[in-house]
Amino acid sequence: MVEIKNYCKSIKSRPILNNVSYNFEYGKIYGIYGHNGSGKTMLLRAIAGLLVPDSGSVVIDGKVLHKDMSFPPSIGIVIENMNLLPQYNAFDNLKILGKIKKTATDEDIKTALERVGLKSDLKVKKFSLGMKQRLNIAQAVFEKQKIILLDEPTNALDNDGVQLIYKLLKEEKKKEVRSWLSQLITKRIWKKFVMLF
Repeated sequence: MVEIKNYCKSIKSRPILNNVSYNFEYGKIYGIYGHNGSGKTMLLRAIAGLLVPDSGSVVIDGKVLHKDMSFPPSIGIVIENMNLLPQYNAFDNLKILGKIKKTATDEDIKTALERVGLKSDLKVKKFSLGMKQRLNIAQAVFEKQKIILLDEPTNALDNDGVQLIYKLLKEEKKKEVRSWLSQLITKRIWKKFVMLF
């Protein structure tokens, strides 16, 4: 479970998150909706450990973020302007990332790329925006992380790409090992979300 407890964060004296509390349970899909500037991305950053609260806490499986751990131990992230290694292809990017935790096999990498519909040997620097977004999503899921944070994951995706993401969400939901904390914005398009597995 991910628990947000009275979380407060201000940046340059401006409150960004003000006394936010919520419990996210495993095995469910959550949607987060709000106006521009309402703190949705900041909430994702808080759960990822990329923000340190002024007060309150994020508790993941009973451990307090920034006290018992610096970052969640099993997390995949797509948050604003992600760039992978432009000089490598998609497979090699994930292979390099996989060396950090040493949990993903070559088959895990291939499966993740297939699930997002990315079949290219081009170097990332030659990718379209949609291809880059597909790779970002693949990097968020290829190690079978317990927590997935996705900020506007359908940006730059065509309709086929959006449908693949929906399919991926449904498949993960069926596994019941994971739950996705998501932000659903208008017209069935997922704009931002966090996934907890």
